[in-house]
Amino acid sequence: MIEGGRLSIWFFVGLMLTIYGVMILGAGLYGLAHPPAVKLAWLHADLWWGAVLLAGGLIYLRAFNPYKVRRPSR
Repeated sequence: MIEGGRLSIWFFVGLMLTIYGVMILGAGLYGLAHPPAVKLAWLHADLWWGAVLLAGGLIYLRAFNPYKVRRPSR
């Protein structure tokens, strides 16, 4: 994907989503061990959203990886 020294902005979006996903998922895992005193803690929204962000970020990183080899189309 490196064309003339340019990187796709979507690669950096994927990187950011992955980093945020790991951080939020980590906070959710910590919340499992030390439950917060809020009413809807049993839903574990931080675990769900951390997993969604992590999965989305990894999809973007794979799709827009600047170092993958592209085959010429026929």
